[in-house]
Amino acid sequence: MKISTKGRYALRMMLEFAMHPQECTKISQVAQRQQISVKYLEQIVTVLCKAGYVKSMRGAQGGYRLSRDAADYTVGEILRLTEGSLSPVACLEDEKNLCKRADSCATLGIWKQLEDAISNVVDHATLADLVEEQKKKEQVKKEQVRKETENSHA
Repeated sequence: MKISTKGRYALRMMLEFAMHPQECTKISQVAQRQQISVKYLEQIVTVLCKAGYVKSMRGAQGGYRLSRDAADYTVGEILRLTEGSLSPVACLEDEKNLCKRADSCATLGIWKQLEDAISNVVDHATLADLVEEQKKKEQVKKEQVRKETENSHA
C-alpha cells in the first residue's frame, strides 16, 4: 500500500493549519512553507472544506483554519478522506468480505493483520501529536543552527 501525494499533502496542509490555530492561513503560505504547488493545494483544500475539516474565511485577513481542535482529527480520517480505503487488498474494503475465496484463502489473515496494524497507527495519531512532533523538530533545528553559528564565530 502506498499513500498518494494527495493524501500526504492533505496531511501536511492540515498540519500547517494546526500549527497556526489562532490565524487564518492562506494557501500560498502553505505552498511556500511546504514547497507544494498552489493549484494542487487548492484542489485538496476543496475536499477538506466539503468534508467540514477546514473553514474558509474571506477578506484581507482570510484564509483557512481547522473546524475543530487538532486533537479531534486522526491521521486515519484525513487519509481515508483523501485516499479512500486504507485496506491493503480489495477484498477487505467492504464491511462484509464478498470474495468467493475468503473461506479458503490462506493469505487473508495476513492482509487483515496488516490492515489492523495500519489502522492502529493512523487511527491513534492525531494532528495534535503531529504538531508536537513538528515543534520538537523545529526546536532541534534551531539548536543546530545556533551551535553552528557559535562554532563559526569561535
